Amino acid sequence: MSERSRNKSRGKTTKLSSTVLVKGRGLWSKNAVPGVKVRGENLRKMEGDEWRNWSPRHSKLAAGILRTKQESSLLPFQGSQALYLGAGHGTTISHIHDHMCGVENEMGGSIVAVDVSPRCIRDLISLAKKRPGILPLLADARKPESLRPWLNGRVDWLFQDVSQAGQVDFFLDACEHFLAAEGIALLSLKSASERAVSGGSEEHYSNAAKAMEEVGLEVLEVIRLKGWEEQHALIIGCAPHDWK
Repeated sequence: MSERSRNKSRGKTTKLSSTVLVKGRGLWSKNAVPGVKVRGENLRKMEGDEWRNWSPRHSKLAAGILRTKQESSLLPFQGSQALYLGAGHGTTISHIHDHMCGVENEMGGSIVAVDVSPRCIRDLISLAKKRPGILPLLADARKPESLRPWLNGRVDWLFQDVSQAGQVDFFLDACEHFLAAEGIALLSLKSASERAVSGGSEEHYSNAAKAMEEVGLEVLEVIRLKGWEEQHALIIGCAPHDWK
């Protein structure tokens, strides 16, 4: 068992960064907009600051962070540029913003939040008004060329949460277009969105990991999210230093 896992099991506090911590079995991010909730989450004063509960039931990234066996964080670098495909209504985006942007974007981070749903984009625009650094983009994640004008070069962190058939293929396409060398790419894979196979969810996870390796990504971990998100896995890939 890793040190981080032991700390969680004992109810201790483990800091993943200056803005994200694990306390007991809960995940928390330092609120960049003090006093304001995004999804009715609990707020708590800790270490002189206000922290927001980051629920693994409402965020696949939170579930992955709590369940990963990696000693390094799954979070993007503070002050960097991140690309999130399938941003939804912004729950996870808001916690990423807490981490990599901070109050009034004091860290200078940028989160390009892409979704094809006008309703989701409206919610993201409302979120961005209070959280500078979030850039909502109404676009189809399956057409990466349409995203290029909104990105300042390649990104060190790419997350895809698009539950559609063919999700692995357009994840790899996005990585080819936008992921920087040694960047981290996270695929939230919903098995039920793909065609039925004899091996079920496990075969889908295995096939996705193989496809990532075939294009040159190193697969660091396949995190099964059962218990929080059924038929879902978070697959973590890393681009090599000579990534094309």
